Amino acid sequence: MNMLRAIAIDDEPFALEVVKSLLEEIPFIALAASFTKAVEAISFLQENDIQLIFLDIKMPGLSGIDFIRSLPKPPMVIFTTAYSEHAVQSFELDAIDYLLKPFSFSRLLKACNKAYEYQQMKDNNNKTASEPLPVIFIKSGVEQIRVDLADLRYVESIGNYMKLHLNEIPPVMSRLTTAEAEALLPSNVFIRVHRSFIVAKGKITKVDKRSVWLSETEIPIGPSYTDEIEKLLKSTPK
Repeated sequence: MNMLRAIAIDDEPFALEVVKSLLEEIPFIALAASFTKAVEAISFLQENDIQLIFLDIKMPGLSGIDFIRSLPKPPMVIFTTAYSEHAVQSFELDAIDYLLKPFSFSRLLKACNKAYEYQQMKDNNNKTASEPLPVIFIKSGVEQIRVDLADLRYVESIGNYMKLHLNEIPPVMSRLTTAEAEALLPSNVFIRVHRSFIVAKGKITKVDKRSVWLSETEIPIGPSYTDEIEKLLKSTPK
């Protein structure tokens, strides 16, 4: 079983000790470090490969929400907080889960299992570009719709749904988060360019400072994703 390397951030030392103690019983989570201030974790994340953060929300100085927003490419996040009013906001940031203190071991284990399954999906989708793109089935209402990924142009977040735009057939609507949609798509073929948009790299026809273009379709580039676009442009044969 592959280990998920994690860190925990909470301004209450006792809360960190509780998380650390519970995680010792979960064999696929390795807690690499813990911090009482979010800013202290920034350099650690820059220098270490971390897949998961256990993160409090209400902290003095930099809140958990603002901390995640400050990271250009944040790891998976499980929020751990005593306050329920930030739940919607946390899932807008593609959080894996939202745990209300005090939480049980079983509830923490459930959240960790979700993170592990999500990481496995991402790893399985990192295929070589020479492999043919697979066909997937997407739940749309009560139906399972066949989607040939070779025909998928881009995916758009609309409220609680994802809209899959395909070649020459009507879009498919599915109740997915952007993170779930991203995990379904091979990362060597699709790129997230905005918190609400994932596009097929091979269908990009033009890039400017603010947008990518798929023929006549303009899609905005989010500030957090400009580095990824620059890497794509540098890796594309001239």
